Amino acid sequence: MFATLSATVSLGSPAAAPAWSLLLAGAVVILSLVPLGMGRAKADFTPADLAAPRAMFERLPAWGKRASWAHQNCFESFSLHAPACLLALLAGVDAPLAIAAAWLHPLLRVAYIGAFVGNVPPLRGLCWLVGLLCSAVLYGEGLKAVLAG
Repeated sequence: MFATLSATVSLGSPAAAPAWSLLLAGAVVILSLVPLGMGRAKADFTPADLAAPRAMFERLPAWGKRASWAHQNCFESFSLHAPACLLALLAGVDAPLAIAAAWLHPLLRVAYIGAFVGNVPPLRGLCWLVGLLCSAVLYGEGLKAVLAG
């Protein structure tokens, strides 16, 4: 199946959008370390804190605590989005709605981190909800393609 996939999907084709989305969603998880690291630096992170980095949570400034929560949520989001991307990619989904959802999800996750760290709850909630819907679209389109044969 993967040999067929590599022969039919080039990285620039619309059907590759789920692959790019998967890659970018993983990059967002790594990107979420930046504000968390800044928060830890503000809380005077030392090598001794490596023994229990979560124990320093109470020393973080308020925005640093939100950065920690945003980072944790990035893993939760990735664990839902990655299988949706893989399903859509392997099923060869190329529906315009799925392509838009694939590209939109990582952008929304970056905005989510900014809204969370910046303490803008309505925007954070909107980014979270629409990002979740993007994953749902990929699951739906992937399932539809698999059932269609």
